[in-house]
Amino acid sequence: MKVHNVSDIREIISGELVQGSDDTEVYYGAYRLKQIKNKNTILFISKRIVDWKSLKKFFPMVLVTERKYNKEEIPDNITVIYVLNSEEAYWKFIHHYRNLFDIPVVAITGTAGKTTTKEMIKHILSFDREVTATNRTSNSRTAFLQYLLNIGECTEAAVFETAVGAPGDVLNAGEYFKPTIGIITNVGAHHLNYCKTLEGYIDAKGEMVEIIDPSGVLIINGDDLNTRKIDVKKFLGKIIRVGRNSYCHFKITNSEYSKDGMQFSVQHKNRNYQVFVPGFGEHQVYNALFALAAVNEMGVSIPEAAKRLKSFKKYNKQLQIVDGINGSIILDDTWSITTTSLDAALKVLNEVKLRKKRIAVIGTITDLGSWGYVIHEEAGNIVYQNGVDVLITIGYHASIIADHAVKLGLNTPVYKFNNSTLVYGLLNEIADADTIILIKGDMYTKPIIELAAKLRKK
Repeated sequence: MKVHNVSDIREIISGELVQGSDDTEVYYGAYRLKQIKNKNTILFISKRIVDWKSLKKFFPMVLVTERKYNKEEIPDNITVIYVLNSEEAYWKFIHHYRNLFDIPVVAITGTAGKTTTKEMIKHILSFDREVTATNRTSNSRTAFLQYLLNIGECTEAAVFETAVGAPGDVLNAGEYFKPTIGIITNVGAHHLNYCKTLEGYIDAKGEMVEIIDPSGVLIINGDDLNTRKIDVKKFLGKIIRVGRNSYCHFKITNSEYSKDGMQFSVQHKNRNYQVFVPGFGEHQVYNALFALAAVNEMGVSIPEAAKRLKSFKKYNKQLQIVDGINGSIILDDTWSITTTSLDAALKVLNEVKLRKKRIAVIGTITDLGSWGYVIHEEAGNIVYQNGVDVLITIGYHASIIADHAVKLGLNTPVYKFNNSTLVYGLLNEIADADTIILIKGDMYTKPIIELAAKLRKK
């Protein structure tokens, strides 16, 4: 955080100093007690603080409040700024702080590929720039303040992942970050427990259009059907489409599996470029395209960006290929699960061709609310369309995947389990050196994570 003293902050938020010194410096910010991790933090809070003893190790501290405290209630080394409304004061400070920096800020949303695209952009830019970015997949509302304050005087670019748990989440992120470049990777079906319908979810993703600077850039997937439903006409800035369609500004003309990743050709402004991206799958090509388009807008040439991309390292458990039990190959994709990412994983299972027998172990898709049955049926359709040699599902809702795939005509062995207890034993029986096993789930489903770890060759 760029250091501010109390005098500066009072002027920004129209506050009255009721205790402490105007010369006190602030290095950190918080709007909840649990966010206070360091000394010299400014806390914006409307609730009355009673337990000062637990905060003592973080003194000195600055409090912005609308509460009227008696002098004896507050320790001496707390600076107190009184305001009429602490929430309004908070947002005044947020807007002031963001406007201190004239740098490119990228915001990324989408059902799948957000984290990988963010990490690719960060990787490419970090060769010669100071970059601030969201940490792994931590992209909740409560983290936004800390990410914003991570922008400092040396920061030359920022890349933030803006997930959707409910309508308004992307708009809220925009209030903090005010992006100059926005990316929508794709729109599948997820978080329907809060968005209620697929249309509501599409609208929630489409909030990206509203938060980008009017003179900024919107980068979208030109091949994704749901993304096309987003109304981009009201966006006044530049729109860049990536994909295979003829109207795409970054057009994929060829892609193929190679050792350790994807080799593809991209056409941009009548020139062709050869690009290699570590990691298997057509979805990885799209992630790379979003990254190339974004950094190109920030002044990195496509050949230079492609050169830097070669050394990109993706996270573990994102279609990670490892040695498994009985000489098998494990395709560990237990990072997250949506119908979009399931389709991508099954395509990789079919295309990698490391082994002849393909086993898919699939867990439950979460955050669907009343849409659970419908979306798991759609997942069953995806399994049927892609095909596997053995299908294993884990969990009550995941069994719907198996039932629907069989109903559609999947004519291979299918096993349904309520939990993962017996799955290892089955795989130990049927897996051999001619087998590749895809295990698909999310990082929050402990039985899936434990099974994936157990299947790896020790």
